[in-house]
Amino acid sequence: MTQAHTNPPASGTASAQVVDLADATTDPLLKLVLQQLDDDQAQEVVTIDLEGKSSIADHMVIASGRSTRQVAAMAQKLAEKVKQAGFGPVKLEGLPAADWVLLDAGDVVVHLFRPEVRSFYNLERMWAFGDAPPVAGTA
Repeated sequence: MTQAHTNPPASGTASAQVVDLADATTDPLLKLVLQQLDDDQAQEVVTIDLEGKSSIADHMVIASGRSTRQVAAMAQKLAEKVKQAGFGPVKLEGLPAADWVLLDAGDVVVHLFRPEVRSFYNLERMWAFGDAPPVAGTA
């Protein structure tokens, strides 16, 4: 399975490219997050490197689920896996409605969306300064 990964800007602009999950990172937390999302059949997974862009985290992962039920299940399972792996507790926001769930795992922040909500907010464009590929259903 391949994942979309946004590399840090080399010449002032961000560029998105598809990379193999095995080559995605040497960061064990990010690797765990990407693997779990792949196992849970998350859709349109995008990783944005935040180093140098923000102090909130090193990486942001954005993914979609097909329904609120899948988004909630992915969020709960991911939080449990991160804690079991020894990375500490994960802060969850938005779980009751599950249209947009935010997981704060420290160095990795994960946004899980229903497709309609994701296309409305379009976080990829904001964090990649407009150079991210459009989300399905927005172009």
